[in-house]
Amino acid sequence: MNFTVAIVGRPNVGKSTLFNRLLEQKKAIVDDVSGVTRDRQYGISEWNGKTFNVIDTGGFVHGSDDIFEKEIAKQVLVAVEEASVILFMVDAATGITDLDDSMARVLRRSTKPVFLVVNKVDNNERLLEASEFYSMGFDQVFFIASASGSGTGELLDAVTELMTEDVNIDEHIAGLPKFAIIGQPNVGKSSLLNALIGEERSIVSDIAGTTRDTIHTHYNLFQKEFVLIDTAGIRRKAKVHEDLEFYSVIRAIKAMDEADVCLLLLDAEKGITAQDLNIFSLAAKKGKGIVLLVNKWDLVKNKQTNTAKEYEDQLKKRLAPFSDVPVLFISATEKTRIFKAIELALEVYENRQRRIPTSKLNEVMLKAVATHHAPVVRGHAVKIKFVTQLPTAVPSFAFFCNFPDDIKTPYRNYLENQLRKNFNFSGVSMRLFFRKK
Repeated sequence: MNFTVAIVGRPNVGKSTLFNRLLEQKKAIVDDVSGVTRDRQYGISEWNGKTFNVIDTGGFVHGSDDIFEKEIAKQVLVAVEEASVILFMVDAATGITDLDDSMARVLRRSTKPVFLVVNKVDNNERLLEASEFYSMGFDQVFFIASASGSGTGELLDAVTELMTEDVNIDEHIAGLPKFAIIGQPNVGKSSLLNALIGEERSIVSDIAGTTRDTIHTHYNLFQKEFVLIDTAGIRRKAKVHEDLEFYSVIRAIKAMDEADVCLLLLDAEKGITAQDLNIFSLAAKKGKGIVLLVNKWDLVKNKQTNTAKEYEDQLKKRLAPFSDVPVLFISATEKTRIFKAIELALEVYENRQRRIPTSKLNEVMLKAVATHHAPVVRGHAVKIKFVTQLPTAVPSFAFFCNFPDDIKTPYRNYLENQLRKNFNFSGVSMRLFFRKK
């Protein structure tokens, strides 16, 4: 998956409502007051077996003096630059406004596919009135009601039709582990990349990526061979003054899609921020391996014997419940422990490939089930009879039982912890499924 859909438009046309519907969760705050979405929201949607990224932007106000609206306008332009397809939302209840026209002028200059999405078309009268939007000159026009979901199926069909399979660069390269260096601006991504490959540049090679603006570096040194996906080099676009933080998140999302393992860099002095947690949870949701690298450790003053241990404990508290993640303290500029980071990434890659024999899995997990039974639900004892690992890229396990719908989150977490405790899945997100026996 490396396909990004951006929802853009003026304030209060229902962008966040559509975003929530695509994600099937209430992630964005929805209100009748315009300008509620000031920060960007991003998530993952699925339709007809195809998965893609979705970005919800704030309302675009062209030429405004308001500082928030100026920032929103910049973020919308970045989303337009980076997206694979743009959903331009307008409001049938209000009709075409000057702000819609301003946005349309911006989008007509884009080379990306633009779908005009006319929202709040919830009856035949509105549908008749909404026909005026054909005059805006977009080829693809969809009439929807994002609050009820009416018309969104046809829109998603059109979006997923544009999705094509990525072309493999080379059979040998395609079979190698792929590591993406991700993180916020100025955490040291470029420094780490340069420290790893800078001095021995002749032994590595740059390969143009299957997607725009990513560079794959083939690393083959010290008996280690893998592909590094570079998200560090932000190429400035003409006439776009980027919101660097937002740009880095879109880059990170795109890199995650291609990577097996994500090396998430944190700034030792700043700690883990909300943005870092967002990137972390997206990588986990996508089923990627994760290694946390706390960079600039050399700049932390007054270090004691337990400083690193206490720092790691605090990090893992913030990452709960998925806290089984390797943490390494490095300095990219001093080249401290950077090769240990690669060793950890390779270990996590191996963990992600791990396949447990069914007999061994049942021997261990049925013993764990016998030690701690599932809670009784409505007078019925939940009995797990059999466990098997599914043949998927992300480690996934099917538990066959008599009441699969009655397994609650605490017991699911217990079973996952037992899998992690008995088989090494450090740094890897896993999926548990419960099926009727």
